[in-house]
Amino acid sequence: MDGGVSSDIWRAELAGRPVCIKQALAKLKVADDWRAPVERNAFEAAWLETANRIVPGAAPEVLFHDPEHGFFVMPFLDPASHPTWKYELRDGRCDADFAAATGRAMARIHSATAGDPEIARRFGTDTIFHEIRLAPYLIATAERHPDLRPRLLALAENTAANHLALVHGDMSPKNILVGPDGPIFLDAECAWYGDPAFDLAFCLNHLLLKCLWTPAARTGFLDCFDAMYAGYLDTISGLDNVEQRAADLLPGLMLARIDGKSPVEYITTDTDKDFVRCVATNLLKVPPASLADLRRAWESKLRGEREE
Repeated sequence: MDGGVSSDIWRAELAGRPVCIKQALAKLKVADDWRAPVERNAFEAAWLETANRIVPGAAPEVLFHDPEHGFFVMPFLDPASHPTWKYELRDGRCDADFAAATGRAMARIHSATAGDPEIARRFGTDTIFHEIRLAPYLIATAERHPDLRPRLLALAENTAANHLALVHGDMSPKNILVGPDGPIFLDAECAWYGDPAFDLAFCLNHLLLKCLWTPAARTGFLDCFDAMYAGYLDTISGLDNVEQRAADLLPGLMLARIDGKSPVEYITTDTDKDFVRCVATNLLKVPPASLADLRRAWESKLRGEREE
């Protein structure tokens, strides 16, 4: 099975029950030399268990975990009944209700863990989060954009300083299944007690970038963007200024998916890459006041490109 860039995944039959076995890799499968501690596998298993307690069904059950060898076992979820949201979006199936449900589930996990000292102790993974998120995304991108370096480094520093709630860290449509009863979150290797704005910005970023992957569905992607952040903001409690921090962070993540260590694989032309660079650079230099303002700036640029 495809384990993505950071893990190996196998399907196995145990007593007639199909399961997935996931093991973290020390060296990630990307062009740049990107390494990460394999103990992140243990924090992923812990995130899945914690999320399931807060929002039952929001993550696969952890059937077995071997922290010494860096793997755990979870049920195999049939793609026929649990499609990956990324591929639904790729094919133009943009369900704003599902996006809103994803935002609400994300916010429930953040709210339930906000200010929890035991969760903070269990997920004190600052070093891992730096190595597999802040360094390859914001800091690596800062090296490639000297004019934006102070802004990008400030975003990394400010994000690292906020220890507020349990963060998934890789809240991407490729890690979200469209389950019969709602979203199911996978791949929490980046789990961290930190800034929940990172999760919100990370996922919203993908909804914007998909506009360049499947142009015919742009309106649907923007509707999903609106529905996700509205669902999130309507649900979040016990945390202040998440929207503003997400709006500040999102342009940095946008640029990182072009010029960081983990570029999105579906934006391949120089024209599309330059489009993202232009929008992200403008928003980094003049930060948006809200997620709605950021969305309008993106859509305005899209309309301008079409008119040209």
